[in-house]
Amino acid sequence: MAKILVVDDAEFLRVRISKMLSSEGHEIIEAENGVKAVETYKTSRPDVVLMDITMPEMDGLTALREIRSYDSSAKVVMLTALGQESVVLEAIKAGARDFVVKPFEKDRVLSAVAKLVS
Repeated sequence: MAKILVVDDAEFLRVRISKMLSSEGHEIIEAENGVKAVETYKTSRPDVVLMDITMPEMDGLTALREIRSYDSSAKVVMLTALGQESVVLEAIKAGARDFVVKPFEKDRVLSAVAKLVS
């Protein structure tokens, strides 16, 4: 299965997503902000990144751009709250492969990951 980096400043969400994905056989790495996400991406080279947009220290869009400048083939799925449509468009332009709206359904997260690892 895939190695997945889960990035969110809310620990309960990281844990929820991590459990969801590890129960499907994926290996999970976590980061709590964009700075840690970029560092972790460079050292761990995950297959997929699931990343929140709104975080302290470095937001998800900035982290997405840094990860994509380091690795143009990086597969990043943005996690977004309802009502952030303009930010989603900016993320897609910056290279995000997909986005999942919070609160999310398990099947939506799993299908986004499956699309990118197949």
